[in-house]
Amino acid sequence: MKSVLAQTLFMIGLYAGTTPLLQAQTATPGATAPAVTTAGAAASTSRSVASGVRYEMIGRWDVDKLNTILKKDTPAFSGVQVSYTPARNAVILYRVTYPSVIPERGNQPILASGLLAIPDTPARAYPMVSYQHGTVYERKQVPSFPEQSPETQLMIAQFAGQGYVLIGADYFGMGISTEPEGYMVKGSHQQATYDMLMAARSVLAGMSVHDDKLFLSGWSQGGFVTMAFLEKLEAAGVKVDGATTASAPLDVFALLEGFLTYPRPNDAAWLNSIVILSAFAFENYYGVPGLARSVLADKSYEVARKAYEREPFQVSEIPTDLHQLMRPEYFDPQYFARSAYGRLIATTQAYRWVIRSDVRNYYGESDEAITPGVGRMAMTYAQAMGAGNPHVQAISTGPTTHRGTFATAVPAWKQWFDGK
Repeated sequence: MKSVLAQTLFMIGLYAGTTPLLQAQTATPGATAPAVTTAGAAASTSRSVASGVRYEMIGRWDVDKLNTILKKDTPAFSGVQVSYTPARNAVILYRVTYPSVIPERGNQPILASGLLAIPDTPARAYPMVSYQHGTVYERKQVPSFPEQSPETQLMIAQFAGQGYVLIGADYFGMGISTEPEGYMVKGSHQQATYDMLMAARSVLAGMSVHDDKLFLSGWSQGGFVTMAFLEKLEAAGVKVDGATTASAPLDVFALLEGFLTYPRPNDAAWLNSIVILSAFAFENYYGVPGLARSVLADKSYEVARKAYEREPFQVSEIPTDLHQLMRPEYFDPQYFARSAYGRLIATTQAYRWVIRSDVRNYYGESDEAITPGVGRMAMTYAQAMGAGNPHVQAISTGPTTHRGTFATAVPAWKQWFDGK
């Protein structure tokens, strides 16, 4: 039975009302992929590699299943018809668990999880896509539980089904993690994704497989995480062959300031989730006691806390009107900017550095969450540098919704990656 959270509409990921999700198959990988077969011979056995990284096979999706995702399930999820490249190979799925640390808590150790999806082919080298998922409201609606994640299913079908290795971190507080959710906590997102990449490469090395190109992609919250991840990889000297996003909240301060001061007629009712999740996550991860209570109105605090902590609650009790959800002083732009919450939100950006990798940020002109202005911010900032940084492009997907922007952008991502 679905929890109340899975049924509510106040979310960026918008998982309520989707068609039944595909269940992972557990067939033994075929003899055509000996490296993968060796790793996944016992589907229920967890295996260890270097530095505390473990992995277990969680399924094998055949070509028919992957094409059903592309032709039937994704259109039902996104509400738009998009032409995808048909899958040409089966995919073997692994859940990876790996040690990491929480930078905001003095590098407190944490155990995190993520997905590793490998084409079921004899190849020993593949291009890799690291996919950063959007906002979800159940801990297991994440990449390493792909049967519960429609967006991950699309990425598996379109990329892993076409010869790419696909990986995806679950973020801290999601998947198998027992911590509170680190929603939009930049350093933790960077650490989770970076360590997932290193863990996936350790697993692949144990299978005598490697990645020969690295691409990054992400939707919604995952678009922000993708750009933050790119910033960390570039700082570490790790080559990235291309990065793409869809509906990315690249500057959360500008995004929230717009909702509070210049609301649009089409702003989604579920934008309250950004405030709820970030207020509690920032309190927990940045160590600011009482932060969420200072942001949320007294009458909405307790139900918001239950939503963040995944406790049972009545959806009807959560205000969709931000004027009822938040304390009135936050609608004064100067107060918002000076507040502890506003100062933390102001650091939550992922575009203000000299980007060296090729980047394409896709945005929808009818997106009910991310405005075209926010979608173009990385390109605008890059172009403002002297003669302009040519590596960053913003591309419109036309009058698409939040989900529609993602569904429309995915095949464009693949076409661009295929040509690099």
